[in-house]
Amino acid sequence: MSRIPAIPPEQAAEAARAQLEAVGKSLGMVPNAFRTLANSPAALGGYLALNQATAKSTLSARERETVALATSEVNGCDYCLAAHSLGGRKAGLDAASLLAARRGDLDAFAALARRITERRGRIDDADLAAARAAGLGDAQIVDVIAQVALLTFTNYLNNVAQTELDFPAVAALADAAPL
Repeated sequence: MSRIPAIPPEQAAEAARAQLEAVGKSLGMVPNAFRTLANSPAALGGYLALNQATAKSTLSARERETVALATSEVNGCDYCLAAHSLGGRKAGLDAASLLAARRGDLDAFAALARRITERRGRIDDADLAAARAAGLGDAQIVDVIAQVALLTFTNYLNNVAQTELDFPAVAALADAAPL
């Protein structure tokens, strides 16, 4: 049971209602994470603005999902792992790639995201050099940081709220095996 309620769109404050309706039209449903964010129209609006901005970044949908999975694994967010496993599949990640992204060893995006999250942004010169050696430019590095920030926000929200899953649950990394 959630510790912060997921507000039905029709019961949301006026400022959040239109945003939730737009999410519903875009996704075909209003996930519980968005409905929980609706407790604060300002937080919902801020999340949606950053989400829209990162969707236009240098990162592809696959790369954004890879970063989301690595970040959510470190932060222990079952809700985001479930949501982004589904999103990752839609972006072309197979089961083995989903697990590799969560471990941070799929590619340079996953490795950098995992390291940034583990170290709370205090990565060392070797981490940055490894990302650059793998081909990431400064714009991509900044976009990975933005994606990590976006996911950390929702990871923390869902961990505090204990948001009820409305996506298929995924196995803990220790228990997961590629299909």
